[in-house]
Amino acid sequence: MARAKTNIKFQLRSVNLEAGRPSAAQAITRMNQAVASARASGTKAIKLIHGYGSSGKGGVIRQEVLRVLAEKKKDGTIRDFVPGEEFSPFSASCRKALNSLPELSHDQDYSRGNKGITIVLF
Repeated sequence: MARAKTNIKFQLRSVNLEAGRPSAAQAITRMNQAVASARASGTKAIKLIHGYGSSGKGGVIRQEVLRVLAEKKKDGTIRDFVPGEEFSPFSASCRKALNSLPELSHDQDYSRGNKGITIVLF
């Protein structure tokens, strides 16, 4: 007997760093907690929602998130990260992420150029 196909949608766990309008330091603390928790639980990836800033130039939280993630990648805490504007098949870093976790392409922000998010891989 053939198995019925199931239509299970991929759900990437999201962490909203900008909820409650925190300072950049508070948002980074929230991010560090989320990264530690995800890593400890064996999660393969999370989506950080940090916003893009009301000025249109990129917010302080976004800048700090990307800076801290670069440090975490360098020290081996995370495997990699993909800023939202690179979360598409046209980005080498995203294609690399998709090779290890193809389900990422099913996320609602895939190929949308959303500068307010970043995907973190463990």
